[in-house]
Amino acid sequence: MSTKREIQVDSLHDLEQAAQQLITLCKEKKVVLFYGEMGSGKTTFIKAICKALGVNENTSSPTFSIVNEYLSDTNKVIYHFDFYRLKNEKEGYDMGCEEYFYSGNYCFIEWPEKIPSLIPEQTVSVSIEVLENGKRVLHFL
Repeated sequence: MSTKREIQVDSLHDLEQAAQQLITLCKEKKVVLFYGEMGSGKTTFIKAICKALGVNENTSSPTFSIVNEYLSDTNKVIYHFDFYRLKNEKEGYDMGCEEYFYSGNYCFIEWPEKIPSLIPEQTVSVSIEVLENGKRVLHFL
């Protein structure tokens, strides 16, 4: 049975607490799917999660490289994907994304709707809703 949670984010400062809540929610699930419109804050939230997991290096969107790899201060590998530029699902398959997804490492995936049949069953989904006032609501499922 899944649990849905919502967190309102009023400022960038609130992302630290939201990141900790997401990490707690993930438990053994290491593949996290991020849904939201362009500019909704997916990459910004992933940066906050990486920081909470002990990544000290600069994190950025892998829009052009498709995947970035980060190392935490405990030598855990974290993968960050941005599938926005994929033309079709085969491109994701050809790059070997399934090997990453089943590696046991955290995989944060922006635009997972581009590769629906490649997504593992055990995931956590984060949907970012932008409110009229510019604040965000994070929906965890």
